[in-house]
Amino acid sequence: MFSLLARKPWYLLVLPAAVLMAALGARSGSSLQAGNAEAAVVAAASDKNTAGVATSMLGATTLMAERSTAVAAGLPLDLRAALEAGTDLFAYAQQLQAAADAGNAEAGWVASRIYDHCGVFAMDPSGYALDSAALQRMDLDAISAMLAARGRVRQSCAGFSAADGLGRGRLLQQRLASAKAGNLAAEAALLSMGEPLSDAPEYRRALVERVQSSQDPEAFLAISGAMGTAAAGDEAYSGLVAGTQFSQLAWQVAACQLGLACGPDSTLMVAYCANGGICSRDPRQDFESFVYDAAVSRQGMEKMNEMVSSLRKARRGVR
Repeated sequence: MFSLLARKPWYLLVLPAAVLMAALGARSGSSLQAGNAEAAVVAAASDKNTAGVATSMLGATTLMAERSTAVAAGLPLDLRAALEAGTDLFAYAQQLQAAADAGNAEAGWVASRIYDHCGVFAMDPSGYALDSAALQRMDLDAISAMLAARGRVRQSCAGFSAADGLGRGRLLQQRLASAKAGNLAAEAALLSMGEPLSDAPEYRRALVERVQSSQDPEAFLAISGAMGTAAAGDEAYSGLVAGTQFSQLAWQVAACQLGLACGPDSTLMVAYCANGGICSRDPRQDFESFVYDAAVSRQGMEKMNEMVSSLRKARRGVR
């Protein structure tokens, strides 16, 4: 993922889960979110129901990564965990942006996640509130979870407005800067957004291999949007987990297993529910179990498990 559904008519948000799963592209790429998993989950749910440039760029990225790990004064040690725990993302984003402007690549990446998470709300805070009020007047049990999630987004993203320009252009700018400063997740997100640092097949393949080798859950989620049907027939990804709707989901599930916050109250799940209408009927269900429950058939579980297992085995010698 990658962004989540932007200003989608509110009445579409109460459609059956099989249709609403089309918005699952959030947390990869342009919206982890995360990339875009729309085709992946729609197809899966439907099945259930029926070298030169690359080498120099890799070297530069590695060197920059070594110089961009310092923690800025006033920032928490674990920037990603602080995002999950944060109740004032507007203030946190300002801190992160200041650190990013000073060269902290990780801060820039986490700031971009906030911009993505709050982007729909920031486009029109008043309209967001009106949509929530309209949903509440419907008084349907099926949308109670979405209303709760939208309330959390509104509270945590308060302060952002359309003037902040949290659109695709801002995300690209932020992630490009972080990628050039050495952040792998940001670099992976650019690929999912269709704007890789280089379009050379050698670079794109090497990037996927570096992500797998890193075993970084956010990099996994960030690149998943490029690993689905968008990769079908691309020789650059031959032999890798890529090219089908299930391969895209496999990268996302692997991200959860590697430590990405995927619980029922995680930023990932809240964003899906609040902005995409993708809400589990079980409030205790995490993302991984939700995917297996809603998008993977019994026949497909073995294949999915095989792909996830292979992704979690880092390739030796790849950095």
